[in-house]
Amino acid sequence: MIDDGSTSPDSKHRVVVNFRRGPSGVRRPPAVPPPVNDLANYSRSSESDDYRHRMLVNAAALLFLIALIGAGLWIADSMASLRRNQDCALSGRRNCVPIDVNKDRF
Repeated sequence: MIDDGSTSPDSKHRVVVNFRRGPSGVRRPPAVPPPVNDLANYSRSSESDDYRHRMLVNAAALLFLIALIGAGLWIADSMASLRRNQDCALSGRRNCVPIDVNKDRF
């Protein structure tokens, strides 16, 4: 084919239709995996569970979570207090932070 430089509007935009071979509109269902041969593969072992160890681990996890929540609440309270004091000082007010004076020393 020789290109003579002239372009027609149909030569740039062509639609090529791909037809599937075989009967149209017929789809096969997806392959179903075979059922499990033996459920013994998924059963528990014959060993007994160590309930004492499990309870100790659960107690340790609970204490860790309580400590983590407590630390988070403490940090949130500290941040709120600092923000409140900073807002007070930046607005030009005085005596924003109460100062505790021990009366026993004087």
